[in-house]
Amino acid sequence: MPYRDSLKIGLILAEQGPAGLWAPSAIACAQLAIREINASGGLLGRRLDLVTVDCGPDAETATENTLHALEVEGVEAILGMFPSYARQGVIRANRARVPFLYTPQFEGSEDSRLVITTGETARELLETAVNWLIEHRHARRFFLCGNNYRWPRNSCDIAREVIRRAGAEVVGEGYVAIDCQEYEPLLRQIRLSRADVVLPHFLGSDAIGFNRSFAEAGLARRTLRCAFGLDETIVYGLEEGMTENLYTTSGYFSALRSSRNAAFLERYHALHGASPPPANAYGQSCYEGLYTFAALAERSGDTRAEAIRAGAGPLHLRRSARGPDGHAASGQREMHLAAVNGYDFDILHTKAARNPAGTISL
Repeated sequence: MPYRDSLKIGLILAEQGPAGLWAPSAIACAQLAIREINASGGLLGRRLDLVTVDCGPDAETATENTLHALEVEGVEAILGMFPSYARQGVIRANRARVPFLYTPQFEGSEDSRLVITTGETARELLETAVNWLIEHRHARRFFLCGNNYRWPRNSCDIAREVIRRAGAEVVGEGYVAIDCQEYEPLLRQIRLSRADVVLPHFLGSDAIGFNRSFAEAGLARRTLRCAFGLDETIVYGLEEGMTENLYTTSGYFSALRSSRNAAFLERYHALHGASPPPANAYGQSCYEGLYTFAALAERSGDTRAEAIRAGAGPLHLRRSARGPDGHAASGQREMHLAAVNGYDFDILHTKAARNPAGTISL
């Protein structure tokens, strides 16, 4: 059956700066979803075409580039996989003209009716990590740190509350600029704090720089780290011995053992070959984001912004790499805590997390 026309999806991501290391996997996963949806007849009789858009280094550039995508490229839906500093820029440019789905993990403070968020929130991840570290590693003293922008700062605000409610304490806090090259002053603060655990929120390649410096300073042997936004792509930038006492939490790891994830990875490698960009939570969020958009459009019979927003809520996706086998939409999703063992992720704990208002439940 021929398509009646095409529908352009704008994949807005960071192609430069610390978050640029995720662009190849994001594009590769989005390409897989587009190919699969088109092979099954498209979306409401329309072929999906992918248009990649660089968000740029700040909110102003994100606004300009989003306007170009809307007015020149003619995109009819936006999939956002970029740092939180650019989100308001995209919202300003779009203003509900087309559906906007934001897919990566984020701080969870976005209450705009102009965006649907599908990624894990800081509260979901922090509650999973902090409670496990207190129970299983007897952690009492926490140090918070990260880049100096919205995601780390808002996440650390939530971390202070989660830690206090769990009966532990925050013994220090520090932030550095994006693209920081010098971590010694921050590492000195960590040493002096005598923290049991450091909770770092660093962006992309900055996470590589921080974790390298942390290990080279000899802190990894005696201080636990539970890093957020840390995935396979980042770990491959470290030496094997630099992951001692390193943990991370996420809604997805390529190491997840399920028939869903095995099938996803098989299809991913069949399309992109034996050595594609590493499958990770950020790339997989684009795959899932496209299937979320398709499910919302099919639910309403319409791809316009108002109809897509009205259909937000628990969904059963045609395909996903996440969730246990046989999982049905339930208003909950799973968060995983993993120990980084060399270049492998050993999943130690899985928790069903509460679904925050305004997000999609899978």
